[in-house]
Amino acid sequence: MNEVDLIARYFAPLAGPEGLGLGDDAALLAPPAGCDLVLTADALVAGRHFFSDDPPDSVAAKALGVNLSDLAAKGAEPLGFLLTLALPPDWTEDWLDDFATGLGAAAKASSIALFGGDTVSTPGALTLSVTALGAVPHGRMIRRAGACVGDLLYVSGTIGDAALGVIQRRAQVEGQRAPLWADEFLLGRYLRPQPRLALIPALRRCASAAMDVSDGLIGDARALARASGAAVELRLGQVPLSPAAGAALSADPTLFDAVLTGGDDYEILCAVAPDHAVGFEESAEALGVVVACIGRIVERESILGSDGAPVFFGRDRFSHF
Repeated sequence: MNEVDLIARYFAPLAGPEGLGLGDDAALLAPPAGCDLVLTADALVAGRHFFSDDPPDSVAAKALGVNLSDLAAKGAEPLGFLLTLALPPDWTEDWLDDFATGLGAAAKASSIALFGGDTVSTPGALTLSVTALGAVPHGRMIRRAGACVGDLLYVSGTIGDAALGVIQRRAQVEGQRAPLWADEFLLGRYLRPQPRLALIPALRRCASAAMDVSDGLIGDARALARASGAAVELRLGQVPLSPAAGAALSADPTLFDAVLTGGDDYEILCAVAPDHAVGFEESAEALGVVVACIGRIVERESILGSDGAPVFFGRDRFSHF
């Protein structure tokens, strides 16, 4: 199958009108009136960001989801996306069919379409990159910088599920016995991140700074505070955990670091001024998103355990290198 046939069979059906049927050299997009465009891109490499034999539909959903998570954190409504796909020598039509099906389902769930991209072969590992485009009212993008000392720090959803899912998945791949705490919920959180697009209206109204938690809560919280010229106070006893993650930690307390620094959460971390805190919590609840206050922005860092004692981490986030 040549490139033209491949695109026509698998990706043209996913294209929106901006993609011009994927028959031109570029897409054409008219931004919504009164809006700024927000663009984000993420590259995923087999063996680094996902296991090479992960289900192809979940690889596609993850590639799109991690970019939509970035848009959500910026308060931007998704418009569409570009895809670059570098296929290794052992790719099959069945694999690509499942990948395209998963990509289409993920795009439909977020009411967006494919604008275009590129498809090539590679002698190396499967590599894909998605560039997502979103729109936000002019001047209203929520930057990582912008938090003030005294702002409260909130996180959506639960933390550590996907990091535990990675441990569980690695055991599968390596033919090891599953951990006693293994849970399909944790595995699903790794395979299919759920971008918190529903939280966008609350973020626009109340957040002074925001980013998504992709590389680990501790490192990302530090990054948000550092971008604002400040530091973070975290109270780890207030970090929200799912029942499955809580059960895993009870069974094996050594997983504590992985939960807080492993990454792949794709939850929203945001700073909210104290006088907006109640409004933010009420808005999030009305939008069906659970949020928890886990600390605040301060002048000098303080990370405290459930017992109030300082906690230190040798590594605070996932490394892409």
